Amino acid sequence: MRALVRLLGVLLTLALLAGGAALWVDQQMSAPAEMAQDTTIVVPKGSSTEEIAKLLYDAHLIPAPWTFMLATRFGDRRSLKAGEYLVASHPSAKSLVQQLRDGKTIVHRLTIAEGLSVTQILDLVKAEPALSGELGGDAPPEGSLLPETYNFSLGDVRADLVQRMRRAADAALDEAWRNRAPDLALTDKRQLLILASVIEKETGVASERGKVAAVFLNRLAKKMRLQSDPTTIYGLTLGHQQLGRSLTRADLDSDTPYNTYAKDGLPPGPICNPGKASLAAAAKPETGPWLYFVADGTGGHAFATTLDEHNKNVAIWRAKQKPN
Repeated sequence: MRALVRLLGVLLTLALLAGGAALWVDQQMSAPAEMAQDTTIVVPKGSSTEEIAKLLYDAHLIPAPWTFMLATRFGDRRSLKAGEYLVASHPSAKSLVQQLRDGKTIVHRLTIAEGLSVTQILDLVKAEPALSGELGGDAPPEGSLLPETYNFSLGDVRADLVQRMRRAADAALDEAWRNRAPDLALTDKRQLLILASVIEKETGVASERGKVAAVFLNRLAKKMRLQSDPTTIYGLTLGHQQLGRSLTRADLDSDTPYNTYAKDGLPPGPICNPGKASLAAAAKPETGPWLYFVADGTGGHAFATTLDEHNKNVAIWRAKQKPN
């Protein structure tokens, strides 16, 4: 009986020691690091658990590599994911393991404004330091990239992001074409894209887009030339740079396919990358008799139906431009 009691005593002591050791280990894995500020770490692809533990230790995010190694033995069995992470202040080995299992990496954003040319968009993509790889190959066609804010992770490939822009542009154009007005006087999606690009460059006022679309469609219906400054400028620069000056008489007489002062109909291709709102305006223009518009000095435009009305609006605009 005494032997049994002694055996039970030994087993109880071992259990207590094991429990104490387990508690101590858990405390070590749960202990907050001394790092008192948020910090960013990058876990390279293909890193082993040991390499990640050393990376975290060198960054003063864990007290010892073994705490992280041991923490990976508990909880779910998902693998640790590479990437760029924002680590909150005072992390623990347990919390770091969970963060790397969840794979919630830092989200980078690249905003592409409406109305940029392909050249300008590609320059932004090339200049983004969080992306990787060269673009290579031929530039996408003008008008084939959708202006939007794109999320990506550190190291994503530049060419892949451009392909996302192309797919998004195709989807937006398809949607606009499906929802076009039944009596829209455009024969195909390409014409819609071209008109939307002109609208995009003509006005930055959202409420005007439908009216601007109506003006150009009305002029086309009457066999009038579009006489659009942005198309003429594109013929001179092809979107590679800003013109940097006002159009001259020589510019208006220039022999380019995009000079809608000298050429009939729509220009031969888009002059920028239009956003969804301009695509929608081209697909569903407002209904009205307007044939002209000119800047009104407030950032918007004054619209007119007759040339006399338009000339009066032009005179008002020019008067506003004169120095006081």
